[in-house]
Amino acid sequence: MSEFSHWNEKGRPKMVDISKKDETKRTAVAQSTILLKKELYDAIQNAEIKKGDPLQVAQIAGIMAAKKTPDLIPMCHPIQITGVDFHFEYKEASDGYELIMQAEVSCKGNTGVEMEALTAVSAAALTFYDMCKAVDKSMIIKDTFLLSKTGGKNGDYVAGN
Repeated sequence: MSEFSHWNEKGRPKMVDISKKDETKRTAVAQSTILLKKELYDAIQNAEIKKGDPLQVAQIAGIMAAKKTPDLIPMCHPIQITGVDFHFEYKEASDGYELIMQAEVSCKGNTGVEMEALTAVSAAALTFYDMCKAVDKSMIIKDTFLLSKTGGKNGDYVAGN
């Protein structure tokens, strides 16, 4: 018997059986930050990005990614997501701006949505980069992490607490 939850008795990977876990409402919020130059920020504010609005496209990509998480992360269970939303905020930084992206994913099920939220915000950040790279190839995607989660047997979690 393996001491690892995702390995069977023969030492091979397995998907954990979650059928005995209680079904609860679960949410997760993940965050990613992108550093960008002032010229890119100005171009976005003035609707000068030739590919279109990068935040709208990033949000759609993030929603699609949340729904496809089990196709990308091997041990992730397919779950019935009940909602995905995004929040974007620009903050001035020493060398331009920071774009703070947050993805919130929810479900009612017997496993959490942390991976769906992390996948959503990661895909959104990559899509934002793709939409804007003609103006600023020096963007830096950084600090992608789970901000909070609710539901499940382990209870709530807030980063930094």
